Amino acid sequence: MSAVKIFSGSISHQLAEQIAEHYGAPLGKLKINKFSDGEMAPEFYESIRGEDVFLINATCAPSDNLMELLLMADAVRRASACNITAVIPYFGYARQDRKDKPRVAIGAKLVANLLTAAGFQRLMTLDLHAGQIQGFFDFPVDHLDATALFVPYIKELDLGKFMFASADVGGVGRARVYAKHFNKELAVCDKHRVRANEIATMQVIGDVADSHVILIDDIVDTGGTLCRAAEIIMEKGALSVRAFCTHGIFSGNAFQTIADSALTEIVVSDSIPPKEYHPKIKVLSIAPLFAKAIRRVHAQESISTLFL
Repeated sequence: MSAVKIFSGSISHQLAEQIAEHYGAPLGKLKINKFSDGEMAPEFYESIRGEDVFLINATCAPSDNLMELLLMADAVRRASACNITAVIPYFGYARQDRKDKPRVAIGAKLVANLLTAAGFQRLMTLDLHAGQIQGFFDFPVDHLDATALFVPYIKELDLGKFMFASADVGGVGRARVYAKHFNKELAVCDKHRVRANEIATMQVIGDVADSHVILIDDIVDTGGTLCRAAEIIMEKGALSVRAFCTHGIFSGNAFQTIADSALTEIVVSDSIPPKEYHPKIKVLSIAPLFAKAIRRVHAQESISTLFL
């Protein structure tokens, strides 16, 4: 069997080191050279001929990190690697998964085409914004989810009477998985946007009074939706509101918005490197989960035991 070689792009280097440590293999030697104009040129400092190569890089702040990943794949393919897997903890452009208005791009499909053209033969990622994005690829996709990360933490909270809620109608399926697992009630926040990152109206469907409420979502960007949902839920008589979001982008004034909100805390994964410390934000590591997935994929074993 070919050996496993794990390499990291710039944005996910810390996470990749933790994944390699949990896997039990050293992180591969790679340098991302840059010209003065910002052009990138990855260079590998060890043989990868005939090896099973896993390239780790989130595509947050997508352009440079995506291009870096594509160039890494091209270099590895030309170096005669046996298998090339893209390990993308956060899949950028996933929110552009369909044509929902005239004359717009389907960014997620374009990224899928680019990954294929670069030479990738497999994708390993976490909590895609829409599960159907897996269908954009003509090679295997290992779609991990954060339940293995968040469920144990929720149990440790020992909240007593609690329930789950979705920050919008589109996330109901995700929140229902948690509600079903814990056998709890589910509420839904129905929002109407006037434009991206700006909410016009929101209302809560369901009885949240006298309960600790846990909001479930895949992405927290500016934090506007979650904070508005927390405010309305508290107005409806909830005891507290926490949010569990897989990917913490935290753009714009997100940290200040969260600080001023009714949220007790936001729990995220380290799929995107934390920008700064915030007292209301708890970061849980996905390194053990990805290390287990890499081990099982390399051994051609099922990864179904990594799910609820």
